[in-house]
Amino acid sequence: MIYSYMRVSSDKQTIENQRFEIEMFGKRKGIIIDKWISETVSGTKKVSDRKLGNMLKSLNSGDVIIVSELSRLGRSLMQIMFILNICMEKNIHVISVKENCEFGDNINSKVLAFAFGLSAEIERNLISQRTKEALSMRRASGMVLGRPKGSRNKSLKLDSKKLKIYSLLSEGKPKSEISTLLRVSRSTLDAFLKRNIFS
Repeated sequence: MIYSYMRVSSDKQTIENQRFEIEMFGKRKGIIIDKWISETVSGTKKVSDRKLGNMLKSLNSGDVIIVSELSRLGRSLMQIMFILNICMEKNIHVISVKENCEFGDNINSKVLAFAFGLSAEIERNLISQRTKEALSMRRASGMVLGRPKGSRNKSLKLDSKKLKIYSLLSEGKPKSEISTLLRVSRSTLDAFLKRNIFS
């Protein structure tokens, strides 16, 4: 069986890029993926608490796992090495598209896995450090960080319903009932009314 494993850390990310890379790899190599497994979970979470853990338990000798890159398996060198070691002991091959490598139960694979895992961890740490330094420099120069106050004012979404709100108010409908009808909170409705001088 050939499995594809894809992971993103949050709902704001998408697996589509990973899927595309794996599909293109499969076409080039003439490989057909039997099962696609994806999840939205932090790579720092224990393997046993992820879909990946269940997948590893069900794999048999000779099975193959394809990932877009090794960092999809885990966020730290130790975790990546732990997962690859499980696979090597069960004679499961791991193919990483980005690194263009196949890991099996041999010394060369173990050396490569360590090298790639280490380089991935170093790269993440460097990116994190550069981000922190850039933010510190901006703070030092007096720049205000974060989203501007009021930039996501929820009451703005009621602008298109201004006439309906006015009509409901003129009919004597209570604000609590209007907010329920419009599926917004009472505070959102109040903010809208205050901004539009309805109240």
